Amino acid sequence: MTQQPFSRPGAIDLSALKRPAQPPTRATSPAAAAPSPAAAGHSAYSLDVTEENFQQVIESSMTAPVLLVFYSRTKMPESGNLADDMAAVSGEFDGRYLVGLVDIDAVPQIAQAMQIQSIPLVVAVVDGRPMPLFQDVVPIEELRTALTQVGQQLTTQGITGRHQPRGAAPVEGEEPEVDPRYAAAQDALGEGDIDLAVAEYQKLVDANPADTEAAAGLAMAKVLQRTQGADLNAARAAAAAAPDDVDAQTLVADLDLLGGHVEDAFNRLVGLVARTSDADRTRARDHLLGLFAAVGNDDERVLAGRRNLASALF
Repeated sequence: MTQQPFSRPGAIDLSALKRPAQPPTRATSPAAAAPSPAAAGHSAYSLDVTEENFQQVIESSMTAPVLLVFYSRTKMPESGNLADDMAAVSGEFDGRYLVGLVDIDAVPQIAQAMQIQSIPLVVAVVDGRPMPLFQDVVPIEELRTALTQVGQQLTTQGITGRHQPRGAAPVEGEEPEVDPRYAAAQDALGEGDIDLAVAEYQKLVDANPADTEAAAGLAMAKVLQRTQGADLNAARAAAAAAPDDVDAQTLVADLDLLGGHVEDAFNRLVGLVARTSDADRTRARDHLLGLFAAVGNDDERVLAGRRNLASALF
């Protein structure tokens, strides 16, 4: 499954639906977008998307991310299985995501508005802006891993709102729920103060080493800290000129990770571990372990990276 780094490109063009857009509000609850019980999904955080509720589903991304799953049981039955699995796992993230199931046979207008070229396709929507997340039918455990990793990346960007379960009554004027544990670190990231974000995440990890979300936030914030002001082309040239230089190689690995080239980052450092010894080998190994933490220790790429690291060490 290809995992892209989370970003916020252009907003969804709703004009193809020929419905007037309603002004988004950050207090919009996905409960308002819920279909009839007969059309309900498999958890309190999933629903079938219709032409009538599509606008409200997109508006709910102002509160927390929405994951749109495009599928067709007639054209590709396996894509229907992916939709079922996404709906099933949505309840495991306690409102971190709202999963919208888009049957392109039932609502072709939505597929046209989103310019969907193929199925299955999962699109993440944050603040009304879409980004393709993945387009493969994968086992449900890989879905859990992918959604966990996306959640960790969102946290490092200060995006921690949560949806209310469908059926819960929204409170008038209520702000999106933000986990107070991460508020200081997220505020620092939002203000561009990466050094402060690192310090705040470090406090959380020191207070509770078992807080995996804080640990992932710390690891990713450190990647951001190390790459501030770095020029990718210059970094690659320096690494090519000095293949055993730990500083040069780890900088490119950091930049690769931020660019979504996770396996490239891991393989670069595994190779460095294999070529070096003593203090340099230790530095390369420790840096790689930090990147594993940033991605998430349950990610399949991390598991493969750990196996490759063990082979390089022994």
